[in-house]
Amino acid sequence: MRGRTWFHRIVVLGLALIAGAMPAASAEFERNIMTGGPTGTYIRIGRDIAGLGQECGLTLNVQESAGSLENFIGVRNRRNTQFGIVQSDVLEYLKTFEANDPEVQDAVRGVRIMFPLYNEEIHVLAKREIGTLKDLAGKKVAIGVKDSGTFLTASLILDILQVNAAERVPINPDAALPKLQAGEIDAFFYVAGAPAPLFANAAIDQQKFHLVPIKDAPLLATYNSASIPAGTYAFEQGSVDVVAVKAVLMTFDYDPKRNAYHRESCTTVADFSSLILNGLGKLEQQGHPKWKTVDLTALPPGWQVGSCVKVGLALDYEPKCTKPATSPASDANEDYLNLLKQRLKQQP
Repeated sequence: MRGRTWFHRIVVLGLALIAGAMPAASAEFERNIMTGGPTGTYIRIGRDIAGLGQECGLTLNVQESAGSLENFIGVRNRRNTQFGIVQSDVLEYLKTFEANDPEVQDAVRGVRIMFPLYNEEIHVLAKREIGTLKDLAGKKVAIGVKDSGTFLTASLILDILQVNAAERVPINPDAALPKLQAGEIDAFFYVAGAPAPLFANAAIDQQKFHLVPIKDAPLLATYNSASIPAGTYAFEQGSVDVVAVKAVLMTFDYDPKRNAYHRESCTTVADFSSLILNGLGKLEQQGHPKWKTVDLTALPPGWQVGSCVKVGLALDYEPKCTKPATSPASDANEDYLNLLKQRLKQQP
C-alpha cells in the first residue's frame, strides 16, 4: 500500500488514544456492540442483531461510535464490549503492518472474525463540476471524524491517488452535508452501505451535487468494484460506479477457563453466532436491505474466526435464551456451515 507513512501515523496515534480512553470496568455483566454514527448503516445493522437477541431474551446494547478504528480497539480493550463492526481496509492495513510494528501487534492480539457482512460503498458527494477524484486537488474535502472508517478510507484513497486537497476537514458526514450545501466545502467522503439514510432522507439538489464516480485503477488493489444502482437516491437518476469495502463483525477470542467474565462473554459470542446464522432469513426480510447481500462464508484473508464463534455454529447449539428458542437450523444453515468449515480448514 502506498501512503504508508502519513496513514500509518494516523492509525498508530488512533490506537494509542483509544486504548488510553477505555472506560472503567462495570460491576454488572453487559453485552455491547460498537457500531457508528446515528444515521449510518452500522447502527441499523447493530439494532437488527440486537433485535434477534431481544426475541431470545438477551439484551445487547447498541453503542454509537466514531467508527471502525474505535470499534476495533473497543473489542480489544473495552470491557463488556463483545462485538464491533469494522471495515475490511482497516483490517487489511493492520494485518499488513502487524509483523513489524509492536503497537499494531498489541492492538490486534486476541481480536477475531465473527462474520463477514456486506459491501460498503464509498460515497463522495461533491459539486457538479468535480467529475473525478483527481478533481479534488486544491479543494476543501471533508474526510470524516478521526478514528472513523470514513476518515481512514478517505485518507488512504487520497494518498494512493496522490491528490493534494487544499484542506482535509475532519468532520462527520452529518455535519459535512449542510456545509457542502452552503458552499463551505467542495465535497465529502462517506463510507456506508447503500442506501445510506443520510442521502436517502436528505433534500439534495441534483442540479448542484452528485456522487463522484470512482473508477481509478490504483484503488482496485485494495477495494472492490461496485455500483450504486439507479434510483437508490432521488438525486441520482443513473447508476454510479464506485468502489467498496467489506463490513466485518469482529469479536474477541475469550477463554472460558480464565474467569467468569471470559466465560459469560464467550457464551454471548456463541449465542449471537447461532442467532445470526439461524435468523439470517428473518434479517433478510425485516432488517436493513444490506442483509440480502450478506455472505457469511466470505472470510477476509489472514484473520481467524473466534473459537467462541465456532461453538455457536454447531447445528445442535442452543442459545441460552430466557424466552422460547428461535426456529431450528434449516438446510440453508447446514449449507452455510459446510462452506464455513471448508474455509476454516484453510486458515493457519
